[in-house]
Amino acid sequence: MTLSADAGRQGRRVMSNCLREFVNAVVSGDLPEGSTLPSEAELMARFGVSRTTLRETMQHMVAQGLIRSRPRAGTTVMPREQWNMLDPVVLDSALAHADDFAFYNALIEAREVLEPAAAAAAAASADNRALMEITRHFEAMRTSGGRDEEAWSQADLGFHTAIIEASGNWVFAQFGIAIRAALLASFRKTNRASQSFEEALAMHGRVLEAIRMRKPEEARATMQALLGHARHDMETVHPRP
Repeated sequence: MTLSADAGRQGRRVMSNCLREFVNAVVSGDLPEGSTLPSEAELMARFGVSRTTLRETMQHMVAQGLIRSRPRAGTTVMPREQWNMLDPVVLDSALAHADDFAFYNALIEAREVLEPAAAAAAAASADNRALMEITRHFEAMRTSGGRDEEAWSQADLGFHTAIIEASGNWVFAQFGIAIRAALLASFRKTNRASQSFEEALAMHGRVLEAIRMRKPEEARATMQALLGHARHDMETVHPRP
């Protein structure tokens, strides 16, 4: 490896670390919404980076809606409603700090719109390879040992994303990729809630059977029922305000 390539990798790593620290400071509230950021020199000292790295980092944060810079007004932290929560760095930080009803309610609302439609589409048109992939994740759930196990959460994630991919809808598939980390975090939090392992497994099994039997409306309805239980579990962990 050349010295220039090695320096390039080092520079990208430094910027990545700076970006994560900076985003975390905003998302955590350490740099509150509406506040004016410290001077460039103070930020360089805080994050231990060069002026170039800091400016590149801030450009990314502007693009993701976290901050806004105006002449003579300085750089301010934008309201949460304007943040791009699906940006991987922003989402990672939000998952580390989000413990409120609104964050997880927005996720379950999106799933209630997307996943029943994806299940119906999968039942109508999924090929054998896609069906085998859904089945593989279901079997992993069966052998995971229970809902309080990491293996269950990983298999649960695989089951739902496999159905989204089996829908054949590229928009659904891209959305599934975008919220994958949020889904896994949600499963980890709610899978220890009231619903039993056997009941949860049976509900997933009914979704799978409807897709296997090529019954779109039954697949839609069973997925809606499954998500109804997911909402109940979420509200057990994160009660409505």
